[in-house]
Amino acid sequence: MASKADHLPPAAAPHHHSDPEKLNGHTPNHDRCSVEEVALVVPETDDPSLPVMTFRSWFLGLASCTILIFLNTFFIYRTQPLTISAILMQIAALPAGKLMAATLPDRKFGFMGRTFSLNPGPFNMKEHVIITVIANCGVSFGGGDAYSIGAITVMKAYYKQSLNFLCALLLVLTTQIVGYGWAGMLRRYLVDPVEMWWPSNVAQVSLFRALHEKDIKTQGMTRMRFFLVFFAASFAYYAFPGYLFPILTFFSWVCWVWPHSITAQQVGSGYHGLGVGAFTLDWAGISAYHGSPLVTPWFSILNVGVGFIMFVYIIVPLCYWKFNTFDAHKFPIFSSQLFTSSGHKYDTTKILTPQYDLNIPAYESYGKLYLSPLFALSIGSGFARFSATLVHVALFNGSDIWKQSKSAVKNVKLDIHAKLMKTYKEVPQWWYLILLIGSVVLSLLMTFVWKEDVQLPWWGMLFAFALAFIVTLPIGVIQATTNQQPGYDIIAQFIFGYILPGKPIANLIFKIYGRISTIHALSFLSDLKLGHYMKIPPRSMYMAQLVGTLVAGTVNLAVSWWMLENIESICDIESQHPDSPWTCPKFRVTFDSSVIWGLIGPARLFGPGGLYRNLVWLFLIGAVLPVPVWILSKIFPEKKWIPLINIPVISYGFAGMPPATPTNIASWLITGTIFNYFVFKYRKGWWQKYNYVLSAALDAGTAFMGVLLFFALQNEGRNLKWWGTELDHCPLATCPIAPGIVVEGCPVFK
Repeated sequence: MASKADHLPPAAAPHHHSDPEKLNGHTPNHDRCSVEEVALVVPETDDPSLPVMTFRSWFLGLASCTILIFLNTFFIYRTQPLTISAILMQIAALPAGKLMAATLPDRKFGFMGRTFSLNPGPFNMKEHVIITVIANCGVSFGGGDAYSIGAITVMKAYYKQSLNFLCALLLVLTTQIVGYGWAGMLRRYLVDPVEMWWPSNVAQVSLFRALHEKDIKTQGMTRMRFFLVFFAASFAYYAFPGYLFPILTFFSWVCWVWPHSITAQQVGSGYHGLGVGAFTLDWAGISAYHGSPLVTPWFSILNVGVGFIMFVYIIVPLCYWKFNTFDAHKFPIFSSQLFTSSGHKYDTTKILTPQYDLNIPAYESYGKLYLSPLFALSIGSGFARFSATLVHVALFNGSDIWKQSKSAVKNVKLDIHAKLMKTYKEVPQWWYLILLIGSVVLSLLMTFVWKEDVQLPWWGMLFAFALAFIVTLPIGVIQATTNQQPGYDIIAQFIFGYILPGKPIANLIFKIYGRISTIHALSFLSDLKLGHYMKIPPRSMYMAQLVGTLVAGTVNLAVSWWMLENIESICDIESQHPDSPWTCPKFRVTFDSSVIWGLIGPARLFGPGGLYRNLVWLFLIGAVLPVPVWILSKIFPEKKWIPLINIPVISYGFAGMPPATPTNIASWLITGTIFNYFVFKYRKGWWQKYNYVLSAALDAGTAFMGVLLFFALQNEGRNLKWWGTELDHCPLATCPIAPGIVVEGCPVFK
């Protein structure tokens, strides 16, 4: 039952100014956030008098965004891509902000009837949050989410299209702004409710507090000193896995024990096999694909672990060694390559027309396309994950979502953070609606003006928007509660590949608007929740995100366009010098996806008569699996652990492989278990004070050293070559075991 305090008007909310007693957890219990991790870390006070949108905020925010977008765009084309997170600028902004506060003049200026000061006082935490939010746009565009640039790169570098720059700019910006529009529409479901706590933001809050607050005298190091110590340790240590001793990234000792056994190396290889016994001592390897395990809740780690063990240690071995599923013996057990029936690399140029459509007679002559067994099963898991996500959220969260829709968020529980935010003016819904409708109109215009370039008809664009509208909310619910984002890239391309086969560019564009706009929407929502926790005025967040998006998108495309126009043979491995760093591995995967789903099409691979047709049954299996869990939770409501069984997150245990390896995921699971189960349970005081600070320190130290190594050594071609620089000493792990298959460097079975 809601307490009386839940119904107090804003004026009756607790006092808003900083109070050391409340900062240390003495807020009345009836107001406290019901999520323990949030209650332990997020401040439960506010000072509305602090300036937010200052000259310092804009200057440092836009400078940080521009630097990050340049670096991330530059790195993503290289053989060893590196995503530089906003945490670098988050840390660098503190001394820069304090320097500006100490040196800028404090006299007031007039502008359009208003007065402002370049220096309104000490550099404060709210300014720091706004800077980080703007900088984060530079990561979203240029780092892990740079799909619109990926599509443009595939069109220009792989398909050799003469794409119009204005068309490309619209493609980049509308993808983001559509996502921003979705975020605005979904605030009431994914930001306001207490239960939607976005675990990764708690680490951000912890770092902000460590950087700005003075610890009350207690035993042990202050959080700031702790951060600096482990930042320095992480920075120094990454020189080993990052340059001097890269074998630490994949320590595959099983292959050393059995150097002549294909099976042992398939099982024990950390890079090309199942990774049994292999481990990584590289923080970048641990956090590469599922993010930091220190910020992921224990129940989520447990769910991912169950799925991982089932998939990697039970399903894949049975399908490979016992049943030879999909002619698995002809191919490596673990590979992202495309293969012919003879186990060799598939040459897509042999089945293309000059217009980059499918040459059907050539395809029938050359032969079918095959996938490695783990790759094929991973695609199948994506089918199950999609349907499981929709059904799980409908069963477990559907009634709450429906109530909130009917009562316009009157049923949302108001904790202390929501009450404090009532001090500020809300952003009207129509502000977001204008952005959403405007970007939809511009996207549709693009399909008419540049029809031949984008290949996607107007009805395909509308279908993409409808798909994003359906799935953004359920996926957002899962990410906001578990820190895992079940993807549906495969589904978007699968569906449209059936509807419009033989059009690889259209398939790519559909994926951008049908899936990637969702990724951007969730990124914006996560930042809105950060602003909620840090008590940033909503209208300030709106301006910061919108301006950051426009600047980041423009710079992103400008850098990418310049590189594509000026670097000779960029992304063209066959034409390059062997030591060229411009091999574009991420965009090669994007190109391969356009071949599988757009060019050849799912009907030939997964339709009747297709080799992988039985994987389609996983759509139905994924839809059914959440039902018994939900029924049990209703029959036994006193068993609080039953609703924590999350089928979409369990299926996430096999997401991202390849390129993620089993060793990456296993090491992530072990690290998360140590900190978010054992340390959280037995050393809660230490966990509360240091856990998220440690996560931030490891991220920042690793990233800083990665940048330094690249510019100082690797970019100059000063690479070491010795036993310890080889990632994986398992040369037989990539060998097939079927009789008669001839692959260079592998034994031939009779």
